[in-house]
Amino acid sequence: MQRINFCPCCGAAISEGELFGHLRQYCSACDYIHYLDPKVAAAIFLEVDGQVLLVQRGVDPERGKWALPAGFVERDEDPALAAAREMLEETGLMVTISGLLNVLFDRGVIVCVYGATITGGTLQAMDDVTDVGWFRPNDIPTLAFASTHQLVGDWQARQKA
Repeated sequence: MQRINFCPCCGAAISEGELFGHLRQYCSACDYIHYLDPKVAAAIFLEVDGQVLLVQRGVDPERGKWALPAGFVERDEDPALAAAREMLEETGLMVTISGLLNVLFDRGVIVCVYGATITGGTLQAMDDVTDVGWFRPNDIPTLAFASTHQLVGDWQARQKA
């Protein structure tokens, strides 16, 4: 647990105890409760002509495995705009977001997954990605992250139906 020693609201010493079913830090002077916020990531599930776009991770965690183009949302950034930004940074493709497809929880990270259409750019591995590629349902490489497994698995099942 990320610990704080003093209340960010009133400066009093922080206590610790069970509140609302969890061990939490709180301020008995002003009733502030310190909640640990999850990280938020944004991803794009891009399917064109029966193929899905995946990127090979060039950094840990899951280096060398494949995932959707994705990354963390910056403070005060719209998750949809973060997804489009990450797509451009990792693949060189500019996209228009078509809608929210899913919201998943993966290892303490809330993952907002968007659909998109390509509006420009040239596909290439960039930023923290070592390769990019289009994959058919029967040719999926080794995947990173439970959320990627779920999304690609659901897509594969829809393709068979």
